[in-house]
Amino acid sequence: MIIAMVAGEASGDQLGAALIRAIHASRPDIRFTGIGGPLMKEAGMDCWWDTSELSVMGLFEVLSHLPRLVKLRRQLFMRLVDLKPDVFIGIDAPDFNIGLQKKLKARSIPVIQYVSPTVWAWRKGRVKKIARSTDRVMCLFPFEPKYYESTGINADYTGHPLADQIPMDVRSAPARSSLGISTAGACVALLPGSRLSEVEKLSAPMLEAAGILAQQYPDIRFLMPAASDRVRHHFEQESANHPGVNVRVFNGRSKEVMAAADLVVCASGTAALEVMLINRPMVVCYRLAGLTYTIAKTFKLVKSRFFSLPNILSSEALVPELLQDEVTGAKIAKEVSNWLDQAEKREALMQRFTELHNLLRKDAAKSAAAVVLKHMGLNN
Repeated sequence: MIIAMVAGEASGDQLGAALIRAIHASRPDIRFTGIGGPLMKEAGMDCWWDTSELSVMGLFEVLSHLPRLVKLRRQLFMRLVDLKPDVFIGIDAPDFNIGLQKKLKARSIPVIQYVSPTVWAWRKGRVKKIARSTDRVMCLFPFEPKYYESTGINADYTGHPLADQIPMDVRSAPARSSLGISTAGACVALLPGSRLSEVEKLSAPMLEAAGILAQQYPDIRFLMPAASDRVRHHFEQESANHPGVNVRVFNGRSKEVMAAADLVVCASGTAALEVMLINRPMVVCYRLAGLTYTIAKTFKLVKSRFFSLPNILSSEALVPELLQDEVTGAKIAKEVSNWLDQAEKREALMQRFTELHNLLRKDAAKSAAAVVLKHMGLNN
């Protein structure tokens, strides 16, 4: 039997590799092929193309690569039609996978989308398109299947792999020792994002907040994990405009930095989920390009009450969210102070984070493998 897969970026490569290993644990006879990265290849997949072929970010970059991507998808479709795999699994990358899946479904090839697009946050109407293109969706979050109920499509909650990877009890002392940080004084992590576009929008207000907090708390320290050399360079350039602020910058090591911190100021996205799983209080910031924000607001494209995953998961305002013009040094500093000055509030939050961690902890790879095998009629 053959399972074809397409993973569009590094996170998809990780999901795909874990899924391959989990399926092979009970069905070592199944073959895997398609588009994957080094981890999927190591797990035993025959990769026709590498994941890097699809890793294109930004509107203008996508447009410049569009002819090549269209050609690649056409070639992939033709090879899959000739191969007739027992199931096709698109791992995230909905812009590439959903259209491909629609064509494969029309050729009677079963298709599964692994990772639901964020229909709960914006463009909810995509649910109908996904239902027409896919037989089943495997969801990382427990609130996602309900969005597919009206379509008749099968949607399964399989758990989030990060919840399996991050221990339930992450202590700060080992992380501080590893990073060479003393245990004295409050420690705040600044995470303006992993993409340069995010860092350009959030570095200045975060550094401004650090300057305010340094005056209020003389022993406070700040840490920043740089996702790349470009990110580090921009952050350090911006730091020069805030001479009274001392931020220790690390190359990567984001999870260690989160664990070492007493609280975290972060960009919205996966980082907020990681901070929640590591169980640290946080302030979440989000800034869009001005025109993008105006369009989204004018046409009411954003449907979710919250934009940070801890709040979305809990359906309550567990952590402060600062959006667009609210992202200022003064407001960030005020929210950080609220956490630092209220120990009981921090304890209550950490208890809720533990509950949410347990909710997401389902041995995601094994759970997803069981869904795939069931879909293939291979219940074990």
